[in-house]
Amino acid sequence: MFDAYQVTERISSKSHSIRVEVISPTEVVLVIPRFVSRTVAHEFLRSREDWVRQKIAEMKLRAARDAQAGPSPQLRWDGSDRLPLRDKPTPLRVIPAQVRAPMLRIEPEALSLFCPPAALSTPSKLEKLLRDALKKEALHDATHWMTVEAARIGVSFEGPRIADQKTLWGSCAPSGLISLSWRLVLTPPEVFRYVVIHELCHRVHMDHTDRFWGLVEHHMPDFERHRRWLREHGQRLHWYLNG
Repeated sequence: MFDAYQVTERISSKSHSIRVEVISPTEVVLVIPRFVSRTVAHEFLRSREDWVRQKIAEMKLRAARDAQAGPSPQLRWDGSDRLPLRDKPTPLRVIPAQVRAPMLRIEPEALSLFCPPAALSTPSKLEKLLRDALKKEALHDATHWMTVEAARIGVSFEGPRIADQKTLWGSCAPSGLISLSWRLVLTPPEVFRYVVIHELCHRVHMDHTDRFWGLVEHHMPDFERHRRWLREHGQRLHWYLNG
């Protein structure tokens, strides 16, 4: 324990310099190039102590603000709603239409709901329609990233299975079936890609040892940045369509 936070050391064959990654208010990762001694690395960490404490304070302040704000209000279905599709605030447009059942179209700049006015009285059905549409988008993105990255890493897989996990963004079963949260479609694309690479690397190492993290780093050298994004912002993604 380094003062009030845990330091996790990660030996890297690709890094050319020592790096300090603040993952959470209680976890700091110290990335040590293979040619650097632990003593030198820890001296570097001590020299960055003020910076680490500042980042931890910023994370705690952000978490306190999120907790105070609480879950976002229920969707209003009046044309004023926005959802972070691929991390971009995307308007949810409501377009009155003479259709038998509501339809939702995902366009580059908006989510467009075509529905008869009477359908607005049953928001739970509209939420399911929107959730199902976002799951299809997540499946599309997941299939793309998994096909590309599995070929690059040199592994096979089953799936992907798209679900709504509450505590995990993804998982890899011994059979090779990879499950991913549909909410990843709300994150920046590189964060989605990181989770895919993470799970595909479990096809080589079914653990979280240094060998596993070394493989993740080999295929995505900046993975810590995307892992940190999930730690900082992932909780609020569960505020949306949490039904």
